Amino acid sequence: MTTPGRRSSTFTRLLRHGFTDPSAAERLLDGAELAPVRADPVLLEALGATADPDLALHGLVRLLEAQPDPTARRELLDTLIAAKPLRDRLLGVLGASEALADHLARHAGDWQALVTYEPRDLHRGVAEFERGLAEATDPVSLRVAYRRCLLSIAARDVCGTIDVAETAAELADLATATLRAALALAEAAAPEDAARCRLAVIAMGKCGGHELNYVSDVDVIFVGEAADDTAGADEEAKALRAATSLASHMMRICSETTVEGSIWPVDANLRPEGRNGPLVRTLSSHLAYYQRWAKTWEFQALLKARPVAGDPGLGAAYVAALQPLVWQAAERENFVPDVQKMRRRVVETIPVAEVDRQLKLGPGGLRDVEFAVQLLQLVHGRSDTSLHSGTTLSALSALAAGGYVGRTDAAQLDEAYRFLRSMEHRIQLHRLRRTHLVPEDEADLRRLGRSLGLRTDPVAGLLRAWKRHASVVRRLHEKLFYRPLLDAVAQLAPGEARLSAEAARERLVALGYADPAAALRHLEALASGVTRKAAIQRTLLPVLLGWFADSADPDAGLLGFRKVSDALGKTPWYLRLLRDEGAAAENLARVLSAGRLAPDLLLRAPEAVALLGDGDAGGLAPRGRAQLEQEVLAAVRRADGAEQAVTVARGVRRRELFRTAAADIVGSYGTEAQPVEADQGALVDRVGSAVSDLTAATLGGTLRAVVRDGWGDTLPTRFAVIGMGRFGGHELGYGSDADVLFVHEPRDGVDEREAADAANRVVSEMRRLLQVPSADPPLIIDADLRPEGKSGPLVRTLKSYEAYYRRWSLVWESHALLRAEFVAGDEDLGRRFIELVDPLRYPAKGLTEDAVREIRRLKARMESERLPRGADPKLHAKLGPGGLSDVEWTVQLLQLRYGHREAGLRTTRTRGALAAAADAGLISAENAATLDEAWVLATRVRNAVMLVRGRAGDTFPTDPRELAAVGRYLGHGPGHVGDMLDEYRRTARRARTVVEELFYE
Repeated sequence: MTTPGRRSSTFTRLLRHGFTDPSAAERLLDGAELAPVRADPVLLEALGATADPDLALHGLVRLLEAQPDPTARRELLDTLIAAKPLRDRLLGVLGASEALADHLARHAGDWQALVTYEPRDLHRGVAEFERGLAEATDPVSLRVAYRRCLLSIAARDVCGTIDVAETAAELADLATATLRAALALAEAAAPEDAARCRLAVIAMGKCGGHELNYVSDVDVIFVGEAADDTAGADEEAKALRAATSLASHMMRICSETTVEGSIWPVDANLRPEGRNGPLVRTLSSHLAYYQRWAKTWEFQALLKARPVAGDPGLGAAYVAALQPLVWQAAERENFVPDVQKMRRRVVETIPVAEVDRQLKLGPGGLRDVEFAVQLLQLVHGRSDTSLHSGTTLSALSALAAGGYVGRTDAAQLDEAYRFLRSMEHRIQLHRLRRTHLVPEDEADLRRLGRSLGLRTDPVAGLLRAWKRHASVVRRLHEKLFYRPLLDAVAQLAPGEARLSAEAARERLVALGYADPAAALRHLEALASGVTRKAAIQRTLLPVLLGWFADSADPDAGLLGFRKVSDALGKTPWYLRLLRDEGAAAENLARVLSAGRLAPDLLLRAPEAVALLGDGDAGGLAPRGRAQLEQEVLAAVRRADGAEQAVTVARGVRRRELFRTAAADIVGSYGTEAQPVEADQGALVDRVGSAVSDLTAATLGGTLRAVVRDGWGDTLPTRFAVIGMGRFGGHELGYGSDADVLFVHEPRDGVDEREAADAANRVVSEMRRLLQVPSADPPLIIDADLRPEGKSGPLVRTLKSYEAYYRRWSLVWESHALLRAEFVAGDEDLGRRFIELVDPLRYPAKGLTEDAVREIRRLKARMESERLPRGADPKLHAKLGPGGLSDVEWTVQLLQLRYGHREAGLRTTRTRGALAAAADAGLISAENAATLDEAWVLATRVRNAVMLVRGRAGDTFPTDPRELAAVGRYLGHGPGHVGDMLDEYRRTARRARTVVEELFYE
């Protein structure tokens, strides 16, 4: 009797043996079923060795209860205690699989299938499984026999008698035997159909690759022919109908749910045309489809094609006919973009909530390994038949043996893949359900960890091991493609198998490099030798090459990296920055391969690469105007003369343009550490504000330098620069000129002519210095929006502006002044200029009807005269329908009409004025959103063109690679250029509808 308040010794022993509910276990052990062996220590030890002792004990009691009589129950117990092989197998299955415990409870004699312990029993094949299924005469008995065979596989799996690869192969062999048995049942039910045709079943996917899961769809393709080779068209059609009937019946036998459940779904959707195509085709029809219509993924799927049932001759003929096409797939025109699309599509289809639990499709999952191996097979299998394996681990081994994959990488991937597949097997085995999600329940995780041999803190140990192996896969997934390229050019380990020059060329072409010979030269220059620098490059390049290949122009990315490395290779911090600061290397790769502008800016002063890091010297956040002005003015004070001062100011401008462009690219492309910026308007605003602030600081510094050089501390006249157009609106793009007005006011006692001469000299010198040819991009000052345009004086006094606007001002000038904002020089003069023009741009009574008509006439004239000849209006981001001009003129008309009464409209910024108009009820929220979306997209198109081409443009590029790069910047992946253009047309068309309603009402 147990002392009150103290636990029994049995309870303590149960806890020690891994039971989580010792009280329930104690009750079961004390029950009548286990009375004969209750005291036997062998039983408790065996239960404690299982994945889930509680589940194993419960399953054993159920099995004993299911025995038909006491004699059968005694036989089971005696055999269990006396025969260790049976004890380990039976209890191992009961502790790992609730579903197989259910099967044993329904079929109480099937435990006998686990008694056999012969050498030939250790590794069963198709023949043994066919014998196990031979007595099945209908779908129900086939399911029972299938589960009995599955029981033997699971028993040897959980006991470690067979490893994960052997388990997967046996599951595929069992599937093969089952398909044959199901086809035999279908043929027996329709002997006339069977006599009329020849039908071959081709296994695909994991079944075809000899690596099936416990629960998985079995992918197949059917090939049919008339039984008589000389049959005519009518007989062939009848034969195909007969074959289709047999194939359909075979699929139902396996897939339909009966009293014994189902076996697994048979999926024929990998066939030509998928579910829209005929279920059965002739061999010639298959061949014609693959030769003419098949996509890259369909050839990738054929890597695993294997005849498993039906007519063996026809199956062999199918494989012989189609295999040559598989190995020509890498030569297809769209191979590279197809591959890139397939990789993205897999990740994009995973529900967000499941990404972190996905064993198969998530980052660092099974699909990463399988995809990488299959891609390398397609690229190199053309010339190396040793790679023609449908099994992932066998193919990986062959790739390593041939030098196509580094041996260390292959070994690490092999280990990680085996672990992940073992996890997948044990997760599915529990309830025999198809799932690839790691469970969240603590009990499930504990059982899973223990089933994999993790007995000390199984949950924590399992999660650590899983994350470690997933991390290995994620890290090696890209390196797998590129590290052998470096081994091929560096040649540091004599005797090691490595890629031939031709194999390296093939791989680079397959990964998107247009000039593989040049790429190999760059790699050799960067990675050859035994220096520390070369060693670090060999560590960095496999990852960098993958990022380059993910862009629209990998060649440009690699060339840019070589140039930067040549320029900075001897500095102690450069390679250390890329190696040690996680963001720097990926940011650099994105920037170098996104187009011409950012690399050009960087290569003029490569030390700016430090901005890409995440350390103290780094940071891509734009600097504010005050900070920029402080730096520029400090440099001006230290400089010897105006030219040196402006050279420094232009250098700051170049560096900050690079910072802005790099941040824009990283935000638009996204990185591992930073997802794509979801708010495209925020990206546009950031670029516009940063470039406008930078331009203002540059002008302010240049003005100070010119004044200091010519007049000392004080100019004879007060002088201010007024920003106009996009400059005044804080909306400058990378290639924008600086639209300005210059205003001055003679100081007390200074002659007006002297003051005017000084002001004009300042303007002339500022324009000259900012355009002097140098390594820094010029800043073009455009003063054409001044009174009288190009015919008027460059600089006017404030009184002259006042007199002109009072007497001569035209509607277009009031329109242009909506963007006027002080940007540099004398703040008080700038403030008084703005006070002067406010009544013009926000007239007290709004616009007259004549003025409105004039504005509409001016816009119509601009559309007809300024659109470049030959340009497609629908794709012109500035002047086309629904483009920048449409949106801005519509918003500005609202400002001119209602700015006097709505304070929110008195802003120089387009988006701010648009939001204010919506808040004031002058435009519906829906129409405002439509115009805003169009304006943001058109602005991003212009920014993209400048980033990609290195020169400004208002239309999409015609060069395919440049167009693809613009697409990537705008968020459209490889092969989606058409979608990008359609999206632009659609967005602009909606905006134009709103413009016609509001502007021309």
